[in-house]
Amino acid sequence: MAESLPPALQPPVAVALAKLVKTFPGRNALPGGLSAEPKWDGFRTTAFNDGGMVTLWSRQGKELTRILPDATAALEEQLPPGVVLDGEAVIWNRGRLDFDALQRRMVTSRAALPAVAIELPASFVAFDVLAVAGQDTRAVPFSGRRQLLEELARDWAAPLHLSPITTDVDLAKTWLRDLPATGIEGLVFKGGAQPYEAARIWSKLKHKDVWDVVCAAVIGPVSQPQAIIAGLPIDGELKIVGRSTVLSTKVGRELGRYLQAAGHGHPWPEEISESSLNRFSRDKGPARLTLVEPFVVEISADVAWSGTSFRHPVGYRRSRPELDPADVRVPPELNNRHR
Repeated sequence: MAESLPPALQPPVAVALAKLVKTFPGRNALPGGLSAEPKWDGFRTTAFNDGGMVTLWSRQGKELTRILPDATAALEEQLPPGVVLDGEAVIWNRGRLDFDALQRRMVTSRAALPAVAIELPASFVAFDVLAVAGQDTRAVPFSGRRQLLEELARDWAAPLHLSPITTDVDLAKTWLRDLPATGIEGLVFKGGAQPYEAARIWSKLKHKDVWDVVCAAVIGPVSQPQAIIAGLPIDGELKIVGRSTVLSTKVGRELGRYLQAAGHGHPWPEEISESSLNRFSRDKGPARLTLVEPFVVEISADVAWSGTSFRHPVGYRRSRPELDPADVRVPPELNNRHR
């Protein structure tokens, strides 16, 4: 008889999360010693095999089974009943992760999905296990859960994958430096003694690159901006590509010394939707912009670039008054990320 899942693990279930850190944590920053693994750029997905029936669920509790028929089929074939996996659904496209291809599946019709899945197939990357043989494993320390997961993954074949992991700090730092070229966002850190809890028990460190962009609007007054609105020349026009995180009072005041209110002929509107600045914002209302004369600033940003915008808020680093906004170009690295 196929193993069923315990009542406490009927989908959807709340997942463990990671809090953002700005520096590489120490070896003993988390209980039981530090393990590092890639931070995948995809849909956080839990996979449930309840008595032989596989379903996939998002972190927000939405069922993803329909839009991931390829990953579902692989899990049905290779995952024993009574198992729950925590992982990431991803799509590889020309050697790097393609988040936009995943998002397009959300609006693809049921009839068109098989062709889409053949053109750009999805993979499932497992990094934790919540149940084995119908038994809840969340109370087992992470080191033990990892052993169970590695045993499950012994004979897996693509598109089902085991996320790599290391306790070697030097290797982890190499991953942080090199893997973002493939779309990996950074690293997630877990403690060997940690049980699985639906809270921010892990840590994450994102890879950041530094670029020049054009600030042609801000949130707040010109003299004391609260955030910058970043622009880059795309298809011959200066397009809004994102916003910064909130500026401190001191930083905003210093930047305000360089800014000038815009004159006539500014290419941007004075009001746009909040979701166009941050697609993950829960605020769907309008955002009021204070238009300024284009000015070059240096920002830091993670690898999440859609081809026309940054998916996450960028970090303002410094003003670049010595540079001409007309000379700013889309960095080649960003162009390469969307090919």
